[in-house]
Amino acid sequence: MQTIQKKLSEETRTIELVIGTFIISTLLFAFYMFTNKNTNVLVFAFPFVVSALLLNGIMLFHLTDSFIKLYNERKDISVKILLLLSNIPIAFLYYVIAMKS
Repeated sequence: MQTIQKKLSEETRTIELVIGTFIISTLLFAFYMFTNKNTNVLVFAFPFVVSALLLNGIMLFHLTDSFIKLYNERKDISVKILLLLSNIPIAFLYYVIAMKS
């Protein structure tokens, strides 16, 4: 029972991190665009971006370690890694849109 509980908590942490960083970055991007590119928004967004990069990097390192060690759970772990890495093109798209407009 305890191993099932531990597995579920690790699963939800990764998914919560992915969804949380996506939602917060989307809200910051939308707020930046709706305020006519007010640079004050960037003052609040920069610490979030740095912390999100750090947390996502730590989680990616953890998932990569788990992928190597846990042979039987590679399919689930690889899906989590892909979800985590899916935030990169989204953030790049936000950056390109913000810089072009």
